[in-house]
Amino acid sequence: MKSAVLVFPGINRERDMARTLKLVSGVEPAMVWHAEHALPAGTDLVVVPGGFSYGDYLRCGAIAARAPIMDAVRAHAAKGGLVLGVCNGFQILCESGLLPGVLMRNQQLKFICRDVYLRVERSDTPFTRGYNAGQVIRVPVAHGEGNYIADGETIARLEGEGRVLFRYSSPDGFIDPDWNHNGAINAIAGIVNDKGNVLGMMPHPENHVEGIMGCTDGRGLFAGLVHHFEKAA
Repeated sequence: MKSAVLVFPGINRERDMARTLKLVSGVEPAMVWHAEHALPAGTDLVVVPGGFSYGDYLRCGAIAARAPIMDAVRAHAAKGGLVLGVCNGFQILCESGLLPGVLMRNQQLKFICRDVYLRVERSDTPFTRGYNAGQVIRVPVAHGEGNYIADGETIARLEGEGRVLFRYSSPDGFIDPDWNHNGAINAIAGIVNDKGNVLGMMPHPENHVEGIMGCTDGRGLFAGLVHHFEKAA
């Protein structure tokens, strides 16, 4: 799996993502500066990592979405290439038009940094084939603007087309406001585009991939992607 990790000014989580990609796939990812105009030849997966681009000030995702490299990412996605956005990366994918909706301030207007539980809604996508449908995983969040919203028509389409892949849940998989930490509509934690090749999610699966981290629940996402590309080869 040949992956490319985008790097924006001020970002601080891109190395976490690169380390995980190397750990799970055995292949060092390319680090691509935001001012570049092209992705490395043969890129399978583009990752837009979290980590507070532009200092995480007002709508930093909207600034990053206008970086030169994003035209190449849109072209990659249009050809069916896989794109993964995590946390600030999810915000950037929404602001760039690759995913619908927007991420607003957390409902309680406080920054959240903790482990959360996610219910995996489907296991038949490249991003979730490493899990079982209905499985609950534990991964960290660290954000002040993770409250996903969209208009009613968009939410109905996302739900009707099965494009919600992850929801905040209780440890046993129940959807309950007490476990919806940022107030996201329908407890949405991760969605895909209409082609199913662009995923955005607020939690950080790359930070739960080794025993030394106290949990390996995030590893399934990356292992599933590796298997997806091995099967396609």
